[in-house]
Amino acid sequence: LTGTESEGHEEELNAAMEARSCARDEKADGWRSNEIVWRNVILMALLHVGAVYSLLVIPRAKALTWVWSYVCFIMTALGVTAGVHRLWSHRSYRAKLPLRVFLAAANSMAFQNDIYEWARDHRVHHKFSETDADPHNATRGFFFAHIGWLFVRKHRDVIEKGKKLDVTDLLADPVVQFQRKYYKTSVLIMCFLVPTMVPWYFWGETLWNSYFLASILRYTVSLNVTWLVNSAAHMYGNRPYDQNISPRENRWVTFGAIGEGFHNFHHTFPFDYSTSEFGLRFNPTTCFIDLMCWMGLASNRKKASVEIIQARKLRTGDGSYGAVNTRQEKEA
Repeated sequence: LTGTESEGHEEELNAAMEARSCARDEKADGWRSNEIVWRNVILMALLHVGAVYSLLVIPRAKALTWVWSYVCFIMTALGVTAGVHRLWSHRSYRAKLPLRVFLAAANSMAFQNDIYEWARDHRVHHKFSETDADPHNATRGFFFAHIGWLFVRKHRDVIEKGKKLDVTDLLADPVVQFQRKYYKTSVLIMCFLVPTMVPWYFWGETLWNSYFLASILRYTVSLNVTWLVNSAAHMYGNRPYDQNISPRENRWVTFGAIGEGFHNFHHTFPFDYSTSEFGLRFNPTTCFIDLMCWMGLASNRKKASVEIIQARKLRTGDGSYGAVNTRQEKEA
């Protein structure tokens, strides 16, 4: 591993691999909640109906509103990818206070649960992937892994395993705790008010158009792009690093989720800040983190070394990437 890696990441990787192996050996107890959370079903149905209607609004909206909606989408995505995922869930790099505040605000724009709950459940997902302790267990089918897991009560294993995880780092972060305390207010402001009011105030867009494009359509698309990492990237694609696990490399998810589709690599090397061996290629989130480091707002990026990546591909990969290593070529 390179010198930029923080202490303890190797222990995290070994513990995750061991726990995943043990979890797969356990037999399920047969209990799975089928209690439907009708509030979630109704709200998601209404949201997606609103998103379909938003497509009719596109021709009537001003070009600047289209651009603004995309800017909001990118900010939303970064709140998940660079923020709650790579920073707070995996601690794959360090961020100074101004960057953490920005990413927390962007995460509220994403409206996918507060940082603390998202990161805690994601750590459970990695440690017990594809078991009943995995919140969006892909062995239960594409629909469940994509959105169905939100329509039923959490499996009790998710709750029990989540209580046993070490989340002291999240509890000690004042930005995380502030966002959690004022989460509903921050979501109202960042996810709906700001995206809607900016086009109306600055270039005279109608509130109707800006609401349905910059809020409803942007939010719905960002949700589904994130969910595809849980569903499509666990079912479709190649496994060049570890063919014994479900997560795959999926180029379409990589494109939509600004770099999060290198999922076989990510589950094999969860501490790597780039979630890929290909550096900046097809990875806008990595570009953003590197830019923040250049600006002095981030540091201590963790990376898996070329030697470890190559050794792992030869030992457990499916051979789909051969012996080529783009990171090695770039460093050379």
